[in-house]
Amino acid sequence: MAMRFTPTEMTPAERALQAEVREFLAAEMPTGDNTPGNDRALGMGAGKNKEFSKKLAERGWVGMAMPKRYGGHDRNAVDRFIVVEELLRAGAPVGYHWVSDRQTASVILKFGTDDQKERFIPPICRGELGFSIGMSEPDSGSDLASVSTRATRAEGGWLLNGTKIWTSGAHENDWFVVLCRTSPMEDGNKHQGLSQLLVDLNSEGLEKNGIPFLDGSPGFNEVVFNDVFVPDENVVGELGMGWAQNTTEMAYERGGPDRWLSAYGVVEELMRHHAGTSLEDRAAEVLGWATARFFGLHNMSFTVARMIDTGQAPSIEAALVKEMGTRFEQDVLLRLLEFVEEEPDPGSMLLYQRLLAKAILTGPSFTIRGGTVEVLRSVASKGLRA
Repeated sequence: MAMRFTPTEMTPAERALQAEVREFLAAEMPTGDNTPGNDRALGMGAGKNKEFSKKLAERGWVGMAMPKRYGGHDRNAVDRFIVVEELLRAGAPVGYHWVSDRQTASVILKFGTDDQKERFIPPICRGELGFSIGMSEPDSGSDLASVSTRATRAEGGWLLNGTKIWTSGAHENDWFVVLCRTSPMEDGNKHQGLSQLLVDLNSEGLEKNGIPFLDGSPGFNEVVFNDVFVPDENVVGELGMGWAQNTTEMAYERGGPDRWLSAYGVVEELMRHHAGTSLEDRAAEVLGWATARFFGLHNMSFTVARMIDTGQAPSIEAALVKEMGTRFEQDVLLRLLEFVEEEPDPGSMLLYQRLLAKAILTGPSFTIRGGTVEVLRSVASKGLRA
């Protein structure tokens, strides 16, 4: 099996959409505002605003690829890619609807019941429903299939017990999709017997423990289930098919621009700060390196979106984009530190210093979300050998 990163260009209609989003952001988020407290979001490390999410939804930029019968707009993955890339580059506060729009709505559309589609997709498309991801667990390391969270049969549903960790936004969001074991393993196959459940984050017996970043800001959570009741109507897809469904979901999560744009705002703001001055050779070399990598990853990620629109499942390509994007995000920060003379200061009046300081403190999380580098390389290599 070979990688299929076919070069592609935007059509005139796609460029018009890009220009429309840029015009909207220029009015909503002027770049000249650099007062403390108005820091641009770094990837998904910050920036949640329900009203902003609703405003985007009113323009048709949430639930873009969802069917109109569920409140969506019947647009494609490429259109969504264009909108998302511009929002992230501007540091827009998209965190509230992010997971819902990126993957949960698609999972429910593909695997959910008609009732689940009617119940969840319309409010997602209105920017009114925030979802988290319930995959990772303590003591499992990078082995996602070693799930110990279990759901046991109860009258009318399931009792959920166990723990999820690194659950971004659980303290603010409404729901999440939980990967859990609903039946024992057979012949030692960890992938069998797993299912996905829709779980209300305000359920009785559910405990949320915050895991702050190094700078003290909230983000990750540990979520503990103590006999949390989940009704049968909240089972996503078929019982025991959770691993296959989860693999499909990861393709939505790994291949987008959020996997290589987390540090973009730091580079852009630093260049804006030095606008009108000549760059030293070292600074010019770093900028050239970052620009080349940026456009390479952009084109690879854009190709993944094109593949989704043609009905393909680019899980291998998405894993490679995420692996390369993760390394790029870390390397950008290291290279910036080589020629920035001032000590990064989170309380500085200069926006680029605040962004750089925040990126240094939250950057380690970039390597966790969506799978570690080792896991992603394993996914890519196994796919190539298939």
